[in-house]
This record gives sequence, structure tokens and C-alpha cells, in this order.
Amino acid sequence: MKAIIVRSYGGPEAIRLETVDDPKPAPGEVLVKVRAVTVNRTRDLNVCAGQAGGPEALPLIPGQDPAGEIVAVGEGVDAKRRGQRVIVSSRLTCGECDFCRAGHGSDCRKSRHIGIHRAGGYAEFIAVPAAQAIPIAERLSFPEAAVAMRHFPMAMQQLGATKVALKAGEWVLVMGASGGLGSACIQVAKARGAKVIAGAGGDERVAAAMALGADHGINYRSQDLTTLVKEITGGRGVDVICENISDPTTFPAAFASLAAMGRLVTSGAHGGGTVPVNMKQLYHNRQRIFGAAGHDPADIVQAMDAAGKGLLKAKVDLVMPLEKLHEAFALIGDRKVAGKIVIDPQA
Repeated sequence: MKAIIVRSYGGPEAIRLETVDDPKPAPGEVLVKVRAVTVNRTRDLNVCAGQAGGPEALPLIPGQDPAGEIVAVGEGVDAKRRGQRVIVSSRLTCGECDFCRAGHGSDCRKSRHIGIHRAGGYAEFIAVPAAQAIPIAERLSFPEAAVAMRHFPMAMQQLGATKVALKAGEWVLVMGASGGLGSACIQVAKARGAKVIAGAGGDERVAAAMALGADHGINYRSQDLTTLVKEITGGRGVDVICENISDPTTFPAAFASLAAMGRLVTSGAHGGGTVPVNMKQLYHNRQRIFGAAGHDPADIVQAMDAAGKGLLKAKVDLVMPLEKLHEAFALIGDRKVAGKIVIDPQA
């Protein structure tokens, strides 16, 4: 089969297209013919550089969130699963720690990932534990399912009971609102009855976020974010901020927009990761900051059910063949896409 292989750590040049043996499903596994897998520039290149939190298993096929069709099953797996359209959950939890036993696998400290610690989805076929292959609705295309899996469960986690516990009627500011996770946060927040302000770094990106249902939009590169948020909310600020950028040039204005008793949740740091925090504001206003990494099984069920019913819409920008993965990285790096790029290894 065709696959992207990383044989030694390095930059983008470490990612190479090769022909390798087809995988075979072990007992308890299924073989999936991959029809879509998301492109995640930062995470993929971190894997190539050996910076994904390893140890990574080299040689490695990277690629997370593959969607496709089960074409074979291993010993112990119901043969009726052949032909199922599925999305693969890439997070492998230990199932034994206190967090896993409590149903909070997102906090598992021993978790491993398909595409980092074992072969991923940048290939024509992938063998995965049967429990990781989750059936998807017929109305969902494979690219839509892959993008939904990447971001909607995370948005459910951020806004759910274990993090900010968003309530109907609350104000939410979504930063990076036109990106994959940002667009998911907008939709989940609206589905829960919140009022959403979309913050994005360009007028066209603000427009894209507004098209997803945001009530207001702000270009935080050309407008005064804090002032406008306060005007929109009648001077009080927002109850919740989804801040998944961690850019030191934009974080202060977003944080200053948070109301008393407000909550900020973050799941990303592609803007740098080190930001100034006004600690006086934090303790005087009794505010809270949450880190959210991963998601729980319940988040996946809720997200894929909502996407399958058309209540949440995955934002697919481009679908490209496997041999154009480097081109996909370049498009993302140059900010020439407003949604998610998906690779179809069968194209």
C-alpha cells in the first residue's frame, strides 16, 4: 500500500511517500480502508521532529482521525462489522488509572495515540483496535467525519460539565473562530443556547465564522477587541472564552474581555504558548482558567451523533491525495485555508 513514512526525526523532509506491506488486523482489531484523514500541520511536524510527547515508534506512519470502511476483522471481532463506515478515535487510554475508571479518559496520564505511538492514517489501510472504530451516519461523508472527529469532541469537552460548564444565555468569545476547533466551538456553543462573539484575524475569517452562526464578529488584528466585546455585552464582558491560540499579542485583549466569575478554556498553543496573564484581574474577579487536552468517550458519542443529524457541520476546505501532503502543509502554513484540509489516500 501507499503510505507516508517517518524513518528518522527531522523537518518536513522526514515525511516521505513509500510503498509498504499492507497491515493485518491482530486479534481484537479491524482493518480500515482509509478514505479521509485530517491534516494537522503543527502536530504532524512535531511528530516528524520527535516533539509530540513520545517516545514515538519509528519507523512511523503518522496521521490522526482516519475515516473509512472496515474491510477485514481480526480474531474475536464480529464479522458483521465488515463494511461498516467508521471514524477512528486516535486516543488510546490505559483503562486502568483513576481518571479512566471515572470515565474521564481525556485526563489519562498514560494515554497513547494512533499516528504517534503506532501506525496512523496517512496510508491506504490501517489496523486499529475494534473499540476505536466508531460507526458513523450514512449522511456524513468521510471527510466530514474526519474533521468532526478532530474538533467536535474537543469542543464538547471544553464547553461541557467537566470544564467551563456553559449555560444557555451566557456570552462566549471564541478566538481563532474560523479555524477547525474555533468553528466547532461556535456551533457547540450555539447549540447549547449561548450568545457567541467570533474573534478572528481577518475580515474574511470573521465572515466565515459569522456564517457558522456567531452573533457578532470582531477582527482582532484591526479592531479593539476588548472595547468591542464590552460594548456588545453591555459593559460586563463574556462569561466564557475559548482561547486556543496562546498568542502573546492577542491573549491580553481577550483575557481583559472576561467578565467577573468568567471562565477561560484553552486547548492549543500554536501562537507561541507563553502569554502574559493579568493575575490581579484573575483573583479580583474570581475568574478561572481551564486546560483541556483530549476528550472523553461521551464527548465523541455526543459529537458524532450531532454531526450525523446535521446539527453540527464539519468545515472541510480541501480534499487532497496522499502525495500532496507537503503541499497541504504549505497551504496551512501560509494561512491560505479557512477550514480543514483532508487527505484521501485512495485518490
